[in-house]
Order: sequence, then C-alpha cells, then structure tokens
Amino acid sequence: MSKLTEIPVTAADGSETDLSAFSGQVLLIVNTASQCGFTPQYAGLEALHRQYKDRGFEVLGFPCNQFGEQEPGDADEIATFCSRTYDVTFPIYGKIDVNGDKAAPLFQYLKAEQKGLLGTEAIKWNFTKFLIARSGAVFERYAPQTKPEDLAKDIEGLL
Repeated sequence: MSKLTEIPVTAADGSETDLSAFSGQVLLIVNTASQCGFTPQYAGLEALHRQYKDRGFEVLGFPCNQFGEQEPGDADEIATFCSRTYDVTFPIYGKIDVNGDKAAPLFQYLKAEQKGLLGTEAIKWNFTKFLIARSGAVFERYAPQTKPEDLAKDIEGLL
C-alpha cells in the first residue's frame, strides 16, 4: 500500500478503519505513552492541534507499550488519562506496536518513508513524531525529545 490514508489502523474502540477522513490535511502522527518522561508533550501536541486544526491540521496519537511498558492501560484508561490530564481533543487510536514483527502497517510505512538517525528505521522511544504533507508524503521525522512547539514553523510551511 502506497497511499498513507488507505493503510488500515485500529480505532480506540478496536474497530478497523483508515485515515481517509484526513486526506488532504497536514498530519502529525505520534506514538504516545501515558507514563513516559515525554508524556507532558501531550500538552504541546494539543496546543498545536488547537492552533492549526481550522487550517487543515490534525494530530493523531497512537499509544504504544513497547518502550518500558509505559502505556499499560486499555483504550478507556488511555482516553480518560489524556482527556483529564491534558484535555486532549485530537484522535487517540488503539494501542499498537511500532517495531518488530507485529508493528502496525502505518508505522511500517512511516519508518520506511522517513528513516531515523543514521538511516535506521526503528522507532527509538515514545513520542517519535512524523509530519505528513497534504499530499500524503512523509515530510519529516522528529526525535522524541523534539518538543511539539518546535514543529510550528514546519507545520506552518506545509499549511
């Protein structure tokens, strides 16, 4: 599958869907976790979402428990945490793997399209971010320590 919006993803309720609802939008796709040192980035991600959503921008969160088991909750617990703690309004999908044999097709695609440091594909930790252009092309991959607010210039350039 070469078109990002056609890649199957799992919704928070466990149903299979895709990202076709976001065709033509600028997307920031992030593997998230609720018990990580980078978890406070939810606030910055939500700020970006609110700042740019009316201009065709969307943040999409994909919880992952592969790094230090920092996302142990089920979908309801994750949604409640995100909403209560960070007032998250952007979509949070079903928990996935981002590396290994069971890596979600979306993250297989993202990693192949935009490699990490020294050309590696593997996701190194929670809150790795992928910025997607309106065309569906993977514009950039950002390390977990890159703060959401540091992406504003790139987002504005794509809007």
